[in-house]
Amino acid sequence: MTTENVTTTGLPLTPGAWTLDPFHSAVNFTIRHLGISKVRGRFAEFDAALTVGETPADSSVTATVALASIDTGNADRDAHVRAPDLLDVATRPTMRFVSTRLDGEGEDWTMDGELTIGDVTRPVTFAVEFGGVDRMAEDAPRHAGFEATGEIRRGDFGLRFAPGILGEVVKIQLDVQFVERA
Repeated sequence: MTTENVTTTGLPLTPGAWTLDPFHSAVNFTIRHLGISKVRGRFAEFDAALTVGETPADSSVTATVALASIDTGNADRDAHVRAPDLLDVATRPTMRFVSTRLDGEGEDWTMDGELTIGDVTRPVTFAVEFGGVDRMAEDAPRHAGFEATGEIRRGDFGLRFAPGILGEVVKIQLDVQFVERA
């Protein structure tokens, strides 16, 4: 891990805007099915931005996920989940996250924020593990890696379909890399 440019955030990140590296990032989720097993999936289309300030209070993360890009490995199930009687991606095209607080040090951080699905916004907290900073080549920009985990309750966002079939809790796992702007 490169330790140049350590800010008062406690992370070796240069203040400024960092852009998402979509080729080395993933938005995944897990939900219980029939209470006996888990269905795992991912969203293929998403974007995020990291703004690093001199302190955690001056730093922020925003992210948008295209809900129609859901992929559970079963095309028929995915089409049904997108339909009006379930997720209704025509009415709820995106899920958007805006951080409100970052706190931590070293590898372990907490990120609080507001998650919006459709017209409902609720607070959510992610446990964030900072993976480090490195370059792919000496003259290349630096990459910073993070893993974030959290969970939401579907009913909090008005997603009350399929009770008893689908679990109420959706676990979210984000693996993201951000690239330092020149």
